[in-house]
Amino acid sequence: MRVTLAQTSPKLNRSNLEEIISIVASNKDSSDLIVFPELALSGYLLQDKLHEDAWSDEELAPLMQMSEDVDIAVGAAMRDGVLFRNCGLYFSQGKLLSKHIKVHLPNYGMFEEARYFEGGDKFEAFEVGGKRVSLLVCEDLWHKSVHTELIKLDPDLIIVHVASPARGFRDDGLSIEESWYEIIKTVAKECRAKLLFVNRVGFEDGLGFWGGSCVVMPDGKIEHKLKKFETIVKTVEI
Repeated sequence: MRVTLAQTSPKLNRSNLEEIISIVASNKDSSDLIVFPELALSGYLLQDKLHEDAWSDEELAPLMQMSEDVDIAVGAAMRDGVLFRNCGLYFSQGKLLSKHIKVHLPNYGMFEEARYFEGGDKFEAFEVGGKRVSLLVCEDLWHKSVHTELIKLDPDLIIVHVASPARGFRDDGLSIEESWYEIIKTVAKECRAKLLFVNRVGFEDGLGFWGGSCVVMPDGKIEHKLKKFETIVKTVEI
């Protein structure tokens, strides 16, 4: 399976859709699945801009059409009536095949997601190409109860959309990087599944996002790790 890790630097406006369409168009013939970070269509610190910039399913018709040629997994702020949701979306065969609403919304320190988004209440595995796939969004994976739920779902592939700010700078790297890699290695081994970790880069209002996207194999081995702090789009075989 050929997977494209799109470690992008989203902007706080709707121009992200154009960039994502361009990346998909450039990689659709050499990839089976293209994965983008959390809120890749929206930017992270939306706050009240959600009222202007959140997407409806219908507005993402170009991605539905492009998924006739290649599967697309992308994070976005979505409208749900009068509510807003932080979602992972999976497009395949010309339709929106799955929408995961982020369940665990961080609301501490630098994070204020619960103030602006309404959380979801479930996790699922869906079938695509003969494989069971589960989508998660960032903080979801920091909860042990979610690990238990994933083991029950028994996915073959886990996709984690991430927007993790850099923190815990040390001489040998970032403490948040070490924490994340320990979590994703544990989950891959617990579920005996391949895991795609796609984190964004770039800056928003003083927050810097570190990237380090990678693939984790079922034995917990990390492969195809992308460099930190760089916008990179790379296709790998898994």
